[in-house]
Amino acid sequence: MNGAARPDGARDTILVIDDHPDTLRLIVDALEDHGMTVLVARSGEAGLDLMRVAAPDLILMDSMMPGLDGLETTTRIKRDPSLAHIPIIFMTGLTAPEHAVAALETGGVDYVRKPIVVDELIARIRVHLANARSSQRARLALDKAGRSLIGLTHDGRLAWCTPQAESLLKQIDPGWDGNADRLPAQLEVAILNLMREAPRRGALRLALGGLGVEIELSESDRPLERLLRIAEVDEAGKVRLLEARSGLTRREAEVLLWVSYGKTNRMISAILGISPRTVNKHLDQIFRKLGVETRAAASAVAVRLLGD
Repeated sequence: MNGAARPDGARDTILVIDDHPDTLRLIVDALEDHGMTVLVARSGEAGLDLMRVAAPDLILMDSMMPGLDGLETTTRIKRDPSLAHIPIIFMTGLTAPEHAVAALETGGVDYVRKPIVVDELIARIRVHLANARSSQRARLALDKAGRSLIGLTHDGRLAWCTPQAESLLKQIDPGWDGNADRLPAQLEVAILNLMREAPRRGALRLALGGLGVEIELSESDRPLERLLRIAEVDEAGKVRLLEARSGLTRREAEVLLWVSYGKTNRMISAILGISPRTVNKHLDQIFRKLGVETRAAASAVAVRLLGD
């Protein structure tokens, strides 16, 4: 009886992590009856070890186990970018609402109460397998389209990124580990700081690792996930163009470019690594050389020069 209905005809692989033999026997028999391949681990540690050699399509996780419990095991899985996409359904005998909330906040997509009702469990598995396949197809489409996207967990850890985004992250920080669950430190700090300053959602531009980068929040179709679009902006090329067309020095052209992006003196100071007072001095020279008196007028000149 094939209930998984994979389009490629292959069998879905389900990892069951539970320390109760009776529960394991019930679930294994039910899943195999529905045409699924079942992997079994009797502890959180054993489950993590098994996933190093065989990544399942979905995980059934007992919430209460000796040693590494279900919550901590799930936390470790979600910290691994190569495993974070796997849906996890919690199984619990606890009835208090806070236990269900903790399971979902840790990264679980669903939970079922013990004793297990087989038909309900199979129905939930089918739904989450279908959702996971849909998300995977969408991610592959984004990769092929050349989109540079980053998925973050609710606590700011790196869940996944497209190859284009990974390449850009390595340009920002050559020492960054592509298997890490954190973004390059300077990018992580910049996102947090600039988000606090941003009055609304929108694109943020900053200089990182010698690159001009634009970051924008996007809507995610996955609960508790933050989706970021990141792209390189050719700031150096624009600075050279402003310098050549305006008679400004290199530093003045840099200040003018960031002024045209709507950045305050304090933000320009942080981006360029100079004091706010020095930014003011450069602005005085910019206004004089361009024959303008306000930031708005200087921005308008910059837009015209870059657009010609």
